Amino acid sequence: MLEEALLLDATGSPASHRGRTRVDDWDEVQEFCRTVYMPYRVRPLERGSRPDSTMISAKAGRVTMTRFCYGTSIYLDRFDPEAGNILVLNTLRGKLSHQTGKAPASTAAGESFVVDCSRADYWLEGDADHMQFNLTIPHDVMAETAARWFGFVPDDRLWCSRIKFGGPNSPWLALLDYAARSIAGPGPLPAGGAMGRHLEEIICLELLRQWSTAAGVRLEDGARQAAPGYVRRAEEILEAEARQAPVIGDVARRVGVSARTLSGGFQRFRGQSPREFLAGRRLDGFRAELLAAPAGRSVSDIASDWGFVNLGALAGRYRDRFGELPSHTLARAEGRRLLS
Repeated sequence: MLEEALLLDATGSPASHRGRTRVDDWDEVQEFCRTVYMPYRVRPLERGSRPDSTMISAKAGRVTMTRFCYGTSIYLDRFDPEAGNILVLNTLRGKLSHQTGKAPASTAAGESFVVDCSRADYWLEGDADHMQFNLTIPHDVMAETAARWFGFVPDDRLWCSRIKFGGPNSPWLALLDYAARSIAGPGPLPAGGAMGRHLEEIICLELLRQWSTAAGVRLEDGARQAAPGYVRRAEEILEAEARQAPVIGDVARRVGVSARTLSGGFQRFRGQSPREFLAGRRLDGFRAELLAAPAGRSVSDIASDWGFVNLGALAGRYRDRFGELPSHTLARAEGRRLLS
């Protein structure tokens, strides 16, 4: 299942592709990756090695499918969050090791890994034998699908979860096999046509189901009823005033309910407490300011502006959420300024 993805069409005949599909030049490989995935850094693990890369891509609606390998062992990091893309890496052969925020997760043939690079930092290491069938999906497409099917857009409890899922003979691989054969038929599949939209929808919906189950996020809870107005108004206040860290009791009073009712509403419709929601928005704002900080600003200066006092505890919570320390985020922002 899926081993011949984008190589054979639904009839078992060789699929036709424009341009070269086998490349041994690093510049060509990196340009392909920037186009179908996003900008990121690649480092070969064997000094002086050259790629022997397979590069095939096709579109299903707004989902980009790629059959890809480097043909040598590699380490990838610094995925650009501004590209706004989710990656789903489905291993056909060999092994990859993925950053999860805890212990790395390894995927072998038939196993999959999903990461939202617009929300979570990420690195991976691949052995020389790896071959992938990957998906690149804009975050906004997944958010649209969630809103359409479940009545709300999940928060960062889902998007920040870097998850291994699937497995040999799983329904997910069967779906990808169907999609790959559908788009590898005679002639290009119109990305905006009915078939492309159909494939996009079922891929995104099944990915949401697999991802949320593995992350412990219950999407069905949001489908039964939209969050009441007081929860949505409280979210707006907490997000707008995150820097000032408003008192939850005061926020409850401003939206016309008791603190207990507000807490119950957040737990039922958002799966977290108002304090947890506020803590997430404060970390997001702190990170945004680190990324935009002018030269000369330090982590402690910016933390002080946000009212964070215990820098050790802050660093731990920040690493749990984003997979790196605040100092690493600031250093990367400074590096980008020097290159620009």
